[in-house]
Amino acid sequence: MTHSLVCPETVSRVSSVLNRDTRQFGKKHLFDQNEETCWNSDQGPSQWVILEFPQRIRVFQLQIQFQGGFSSRRGHLEGSQGSEALSKIVDFYPEDNNSLQISCLGLGGGWSVLLKAMPW
Repeated sequence: MTHSLVCPETVSRVSSVLNRDTRQFGKKHLFDQNEETCWNSDQGPSQWVILEFPQRIRVFQLQIQFQGGFSSRRGHLEGSQGSEALSKIVDFYPEDNNSLQISCLGLGGGWSVLLKAMPW
């Protein structure tokens, strides 16, 4: 059984918010468990989400959900340990639909994780 590593102490940052409307599209909607809300970025060549966890974590699975028609074609997961520079851990290729997508990463180690979605 999996559980979310995101907790109240997890710090999140995003690349942008559509029309700077944080009330309707802000990062708070990333993890609110409400399928009627979402984080929505502005347009641009690279959009990203950064999560800083309060302790070292192990990432075994990445779960991500897009609105159909608004998916990235390619993304990659980056991480670091402590104050080290971020480095790529793995690429992933989401489908363009609104289903929950699960990537089993099989990663070990204690990673602070940056999820970065990049268009092709």
